[in-house]
Amino acid sequence: MINVLIFIILLIIAAVIVVKLTFAVLRWMAMNAVVGLILLGILNYLGIAHIEINLINFLIVAVGGILGVFLLLFLSYL
Repeated sequence: MINVLIFIILLIIAAVIVVKLTFAVLRWMAMNAVVGLILLGILNYLGIAHIEINLINFLIVAVGGILGVFLLLFLSYL
């Protein structure tokens, strides 16, 4: 009986840790995507690059963040 109780407590602790780490990673990815999209908007507004914001470019910047913006800049100058 006590073994089952200890197992359930450890299982709950493990689940809480997994959820906290998942939310931390998702929050970091969301901030990276927002900063990347803002940077892309600023670069387009200032005329440094003319990268249209379509679905593919949006997904590249949303997943890659700042590195995604630099990738699109590099590809636009080729």
